[in-house]
Amino acid sequence: MNKPIKPNDPIVTHIYTADPSAHVFEGKIYIYPSHDLDLDGPSNDNGDQYAMEDYHVLSIDNFKSSCIDHGEALHLKDIPWAKQQLWAPDAALKNNTYYLFFPAKDHDHIFRIGVATSPSPSGPFTPQETYIPGSFSIDPAVFVDENDKAYMVFGGLWGGQLEKWQKGTFNPDAAGPAATEPALGPRIAELSDDMLTFKEMPQEISIVDEDGKPILAGDEQRRYFEGPWIHKYNGYYYLSYSTGTTHCLVYAMSQNPKGPYVFKGTILTPVVGWTTHHSIVQFEDKWYLFYHDSSLSGGVNHKRCVKYTELTFNEDGTIQTIDPYK
Repeated sequence: MNKPIKPNDPIVTHIYTADPSAHVFEGKIYIYPSHDLDLDGPSNDNGDQYAMEDYHVLSIDNFKSSCIDHGEALHLKDIPWAKQQLWAPDAALKNNTYYLFFPAKDHDHIFRIGVATSPSPSGPFTPQETYIPGSFSIDPAVFVDENDKAYMVFGGLWGGQLEKWQKGTFNPDAAGPAATEPALGPRIAELSDDMLTFKEMPQEISIVDEDGKPILAGDEQRRYFEGPWIHKYNGYYYLSYSTGTTHCLVYAMSQNPKGPYVFKGTILTPVVGWTTHHSIVQFEDKWYLFYHDSSLSGGVNHKRCVKYTELTFNEDGTIQTIDPYK
């Protein structure tokens, strides 16, 4: 039965899904979410409750049609270097190939970012033997610019281990900056032409206020936490991300994909559940926000569901704030 998906309703209910990366491929919207499992285990700031093991690819012909689950596209057991926790992925199209980028902990319990390929946007995907050299942390998002340059932006605090890499190598005892110091930003690197390696060392993105001053680590309403996404609109690059503890999706703007980005405001107010994670995509003549909450499970943080809603730009390029429950 072809049942249209209403805005702010779960796009699928037969499995728990989160962290949706949405793209338009072959005239359809493809969504690459993480797949929450119904597991009992410790719940902590390291994210041990998020024990995901595989990825499913979803697609929507249009917003008048139902969502199709294309089944398992990649499983942990098929990734030689990975030990556990297939968290938020992303996908990209280049070289007539579809690429799935994903984080996982290696056998030393350090998060790395891997890549898998497929001739089809729905998979299945074949992983590379090892992770991308020089990769670390979580939440890869890949932006392919109009000049065909591809950039990966990534990084997440706490369970995502970003603060452990401040000196360039992994330090398990490293803490984040003090509240009065500049907040850590996500990392960005241009990808090689074959999309399998970095062309350069990842660099930190600077997020500043309207006066050019860095957003501070103690500014939890605006500071970067995880879940970066880059999209482009009217010549500007938009970096959107989760603030973590204050549970908002916010954004900043720049004329350069590597920044610095000037903080502008809130896209999405807090949802049911602890985490918030999103993507932004243009389909036909409108823009859409894909996000998740925990409404399907009654608020269980590691049993989430993907939703969507329309995104509206103001004339000056700023984005109207969305309350998903109004």
